[in-house]
Amino acid sequence: MIEETLNGLMERFNQHASKTPAVATELRGLVRTIQIRLTDEKSYAVDLKDGRLANLRPAVNGHADLTVTTDSATFLGLVRKEIGPMKALVTRKLTIDGSLEDKLLFRKLL
Repeated sequence: MIEETLNGLMERFNQHASKTPAVATELRGLVRTIQIRLTDEKSYAVDLKDGRLANLRPAVNGHADLTVTTDSATFLGLVRKEIGPMKALVTRKLTIDGSLEDKLLFRKLL
């Protein structure tokens, strides 16, 4: 279920980025590895390059520019817009490790 959700998010984001010149311009030249660390499931990594998300894979303990840590219920709630990122952060159901720029980038990816 989580992997299907992540694939759907990637597809939705890539379609939005290709149709929205401002997003494409903002992300041009950015290369990031993003890790989704689920505390009760597997962890995943995905690459952001040339304004597109690609290469979804099981995460290994390697380098990530941005690490999002949460449980699967909170992750699905974020995707379904049942909980906002700020509420999840304040209630400590979500942590995001990375630079401030990369943390702000996370909101665009949802």
